[in-house]
Amino acid sequence: MTIKIDQLSVAEMPKRTHSFWRMAGPGAVLVGLSIGAGEIVIWPRIMAQYGATMAWAAMLGVFLQLWINLEIGRWTISTGETPFTGFARIWRGFAPVFLILTMLGWLVPGWARASGLALKALMVGPGGYGSDTFWTVITFAAAAVILFGPKIVYQSVERSVEFLVVIVTVGLISLVIAVSSVAVWQDLGLGIVSIGKTHPDISVKTLFSALVFAGAGGTANLFYSFYLRDKNIGMGARIPRMTNPLRGRSEAAPSSGFRFKETEENISRFSAWWSYVKKDQIIFFWFLNTFTIVLFMFGALAVLTPRGIVPAAGTLIWDEAVVLGEVWGESGKIIFLLVGVATLFGTQLVLLDGVSRTFADIIYTNVRSAQKREVSWWYLTVCLGWIVAGCVITYVMENRGVTDLGFLFNAGYMGGFAMAIYVPLTLYMNYRYLPKSVRPGVFSTIMMIIASAVYIGFAISSIRWEISAWIG
Repeated sequence: MTIKIDQLSVAEMPKRTHSFWRMAGPGAVLVGLSIGAGEIVIWPRIMAQYGATMAWAAMLGVFLQLWINLEIGRWTISTGETPFTGFARIWRGFAPVFLILTMLGWLVPGWARASGLALKALMVGPGGYGSDTFWTVITFAAAAVILFGPKIVYQSVERSVEFLVVIVTVGLISLVIAVSSVAVWQDLGLGIVSIGKTHPDISVKTLFSALVFAGAGGTANLFYSFYLRDKNIGMGARIPRMTNPLRGRSEAAPSSGFRFKETEENISRFSAWWSYVKKDQIIFFWFLNTFTIVLFMFGALAVLTPRGIVPAAGTLIWDEAVVLGEVWGESGKIIFLLVGVATLFGTQLVLLDGVSRTFADIIYTNVRSAQKREVSWWYLTVCLGWIVAGCVITYVMENRGVTDLGFLFNAGYMGGFAMAIYVPLTLYMNYRYLPKSVRPGVFSTIMMIIASAVYIGFAISSIRWEISAWIG
């Protein structure tokens, strides 16, 4: 049974005492999620199948999500709460709504299976020893060790993802230099500036899914709030960090956040934290995401398109690696396979962590009886339960011949509907509950309205497309 969320308690805004680079991390974790299947599977496959025509949509997706993440950050540094709690303040029914949306978007472990396939391709080749399920279990086991090894969960996630992002970035730069072509760059550049142009054969569903996964996508953008809190950013410093329940008891977490009086000192402190969030999102999320997705799309256009290769489900990474091996030798093949493993495992790790945090946060905050247990206990329970379910679902999918690619697109599809709901909600929440001095400015408001219109418009168009397809 859901309960009414307590009023925000009055507290002083914590003072920022460290430089940006010393506090860097939350944006990088979100990048680790963002460069997963959207950048290495979905968008390269679209390039291989339809050409560079719609590269603009990838740029648009990342740019719109920049503004969404900024407003998510605004809420958390101002209150210490996650947006899920803020949504429940507006209407308690949003608690079960976002539990369902998160479950529908991420339950089927398409990312985990893609990660397992990439690892298999690197270690033994796609036809080598072991089933998809076997290699997926290995990646889940590795993720569990990272999450439940150290005492503070976030620290291990941040360090692991930052290491993986470095591998991806360096590997991509090396490969692009090896296959660089002026003609391909011109083709890609033309696709980036051809705003609004679409390929006649692409469906609304595919385009919507791809737009969502140009970036984190779906409810995954909301994970940013968790990582700001665990990094002690703004009012998040007043919320205990997620600790490993296997390493001892954690500090009791409040079920609601804080608000600050609009004194000159508090507003100044907020401005310092807000400056951090803007730099974090512009440097890590927007720039690094845009940079890597352009390199991934270039790779597909340079390597797959000239040979007329449209990879089958689950083989894109291997197909591109094989061609790179022909062009650049065995080292090129191995580097790309390593990039694939690093990219997809980073996504799997952050999704496992973020989805578990989402369920734990919503359940703990909104269900009175759930508060008899620590929030970290709920995190452990959900995480381990999802690992077991993920392995079982992968086994069933593999034995029934169901590919992971369809589920990846469906995850983006469902995520798009979630964004059509929470993007306007986030803007409304920040206007309704935050002090006037820290509410979104005119330009931020305009960008959030545009983002809301894009996702709502695509959601409506997708529903109409589904009805037409069903009737026809």
